[in-house]
Formats: sequence, C-alpha cells, structure tokens
Amino acid sequence: MTRPHIVGFSGSSWRPAKSRTLVEAVGAGLRQRYALGIDVLDLVDAGPGIAAFTRDRLDGSARAVVEAIEGADALVIGCPVFQGSYPGLFKHIFDLIEPGVLRNRPVVLTAVGGGLRHSLVLEHQLRPLFGFFEACTVSTAIYASAAEMAPGEPLSPLIAARVVNAVEQLAALLERRQAATA
Repeated sequence: MTRPHIVGFSGSSWRPAKSRTLVEAVGAGLRQRYALGIDVLDLVDAGPGIAAFTRDRLDGSARAVVEAIEGADALVIGCPVFQGSYPGLFKHIFDLIEPGVLRNRPVVLTAVGGGLRHSLVLEHQLRPLFGFFEACTVSTAIYASAAEMAPGEPLSPLIAARVVNAVEQLAALLERRQAATA
C-alpha cells in the first residue's frame, strides 16, 4: 500500500501563527501514532500571487499551494478567525478549486480565534465550506482561543485530547479509503 499524501494548510498570512501551530500538532500526532508525514503550507507559501482573480493568472508559488491541496489524499485545515469568519484570502484559495476535486477527501478542521465566541466558526463556516466540496470532515474539530496557546508551551490537555481524537478519526478514514481502492 502506498503512503497517503497529507497536506496541512493554514490560512495565516504570517509566521509564526497559532493556526499553523494547530495544523502542525495534528501533523505531529499523525507522525507519532501512525508514522504518517504531512506537508504544511500557508498563505506565506502562496505569496502575493494568490491575489490573482483567476486560476490561470496564479504565479508559480500560488499555483503550487492550490495544486498541493488538490493533490492531497487528506487535508488538515487551520485558519485564524477574523470578525466571526475565516480570512478572505483563505477562502480565495478554495474559490480557485473545482468543486469535485475534494470529493470524499478526509479533512481535519482546526481554527484559532480571539475567544470562545468564535468557536462556532468550525461548525458554521468551515464545515459547510468543505461540505460544499463533498469532502469528508472528521467529526472532531479543534478550536483554541488565542489565550489558550502560549508560544513555546504545550497545548492544553483539552485541546491535546481533541487532537488525538481527530488524528484517530483521520487515520481511520484514510485506512478505509485505501482499503476501498485496493
């Protein structure tokens, strides 16, 4: 069996970013528990060329990010929450992807916001976005408020437990998907 290609994408336009930290935490769990690798990308990797209005006008860096998302066997998505939703450039990446490309693709959703009132972004913004693409989001989504994530500190036990659950669910979906194609 071939190893699945997993791509993490954080909708942050700066580094270090707390939303990228959550994506990397899921990636670390996949490596530790299942020996699965993950390539983590963000808007910084896409560069200013991501602001192109159409896909055919993307520069090489932006095109590479879009194509990496499309070509992944599974996705780990993270985004910062701004004014109750995901950032515009994060959404723009997915506006450039054809709807059928992500069909049945396993996806872990993560987000970081200013407080607990933003936690529903996962259920009211991100899950419907990936539902539109007919992707298969795992049931455990991971939300953290910015105050819960101190630089250089481990994740809180509650967030770490959610990461473990999401990793197990993603691995199970990948295993079923590989068994179905074998």
